[in-house]
Amino acid sequence: MEGEHNPFYANGLPRFKGEYLDGHMHGYWEFFRKDGSLMRSGSFNLGSQVGVWKTFSRDGSEVSSKSFD
Repeated sequence: MEGEHNPFYANGLPRFKGEYLDGHMHGYWEFFRKDGSLMRSGSFNLGSQVGVWKTFSRDGSEVSSKSFD
């Protein structure tokens, strides 16, 4: 898989947004709840989490962050 992939929940809202490179998650990704709120965001380097990943509450406030080397 390459390029952008945006699978959706049955209600039409996106489950996640991001791109693939050589069949691996790559670059910036966002993961959403069924209600459309952002749940988690961060970056991948060929399938491995890198940099700072943030988790959010339903109201959009940051709950936690974790750094990946």
